[in-house]
Amino acid sequence: MFIESPRYTERLGSVRLNHVQSVIALDSGLKNQLPPHSAMGVVKIDEETIKHYEDRMAIVIPVKDEKLKLFEGVVSGVPQDCLVIVVSNSQREKVDRFRMEGDALDQLCRFTLRQALIVHQKDPAIARAAMDADYNDLLDEDGLVRDGKSEAMIIGLLMAKAAGKEYVGFVDADNYFPGAVLEYVRNYAAGFSLAQSRYSMVRILWQYKPKISGILYLRKWGRISEVTNKYLNSLISTKTGFETEVVRTSNAGEHAMSMQLAEILPFASGYAGEPQELVSMFENFGGILPTKDIKVMEQGIDIFQIETRNPHLHEEKGNEHLNEMLLSSLSTIYHSPLCDEELKQAILAELIGQGILKKGEEPPPVYINAPLKKGKVLQLVEAIQSDFDKYHVLH
Repeated sequence: MFIESPRYTERLGSVRLNHVQSVIALDSGLKNQLPPHSAMGVVKIDEETIKHYEDRMAIVIPVKDEKLKLFEGVVSGVPQDCLVIVVSNSQREKVDRFRMEGDALDQLCRFTLRQALIVHQKDPAIARAAMDADYNDLLDEDGLVRDGKSEAMIIGLLMAKAAGKEYVGFVDADNYFPGAVLEYVRNYAAGFSLAQSRYSMVRILWQYKPKISGILYLRKWGRISEVTNKYLNSLISTKTGFETEVVRTSNAGEHAMSMQLAEILPFASGYAGEPQELVSMFENFGGILPTKDIKVMEQGIDIFQIETRNPHLHEEKGNEHLNEMLLSSLSTIYHSPLCDEELKQAILAELIGQGILKKGEEPPPVYINAPLKKGKVLQLVEAIQSDFDKYHVLH
């Protein structure tokens, strides 16, 4: 793979947020074929390096009642050396969608001789393990794992840790292009190979997000990402004193992180998960608020934003879904202790102008799950490992 070198890095305390790097070419040939000296702005990442990171990576696919053909396509796009972990919150009554997903995954794994894990979000064994490990943030009033994508991500992280993986990537289950999924994971590997720190994250920026309305129109930005990017950049600007546009991946559902970083991050519920990750890193390691994680401050956190070659076409879920997503995303910024009064008023004006809030209303705070390190994470992982075979697709 040929990828642009990081051209600019915004630094906020120990957080190093790299500007968008574009993929120049998806394949770069053999390891001994070096790029010419004139191509100093381009990094070659050979196939051996990409495979090194893929072998150490789990890909978590949260799914909830998605079309089976879409789901199968997404799984088929994950590189063979990665461990696939499906965390489903699909219905079990009337039509057992979870069983159908398991059957489809089983068939694909048998054809390709690969291993995968599948778990239901409401599995009582997971809930009991969380309760025993004093990680009750994950549970609802019924004593089961809460609904929400972030909760599915946390289960996926625990499964990946139980399987001994060093990196975890997330891919949404509603992607129409399996080739795009393949590229996402290769981009994750490319980003990790460039990291200086064990605490690293790779966030995907789609080159285009197609919309079909009579003709195929390749949009550059989604409405939610464009607005959330704006206010996250404003949050950084108020602390540095310099205007910036460095954040381009505020709502990147496709992203990956090292296990060391995953264990120290809180995860917001609902649609707030991806922007809250950035806000939490700014709060905890931006050098503005006090932190107890001295080791992380010393090493720093590397965040890469990589623009794909493949477009991203996914299911359209309507304006109500988009409004809820925008409200949750901006709420993470609004309720951050880093957010000053001027920025709060700008966010309120945005939400009122979009018709999402009425005058006098404020965005409700989002629910945030504590970092895994706050619970007895090793005890939790050991409880999962003790019954690990039941989650394997191929026994």
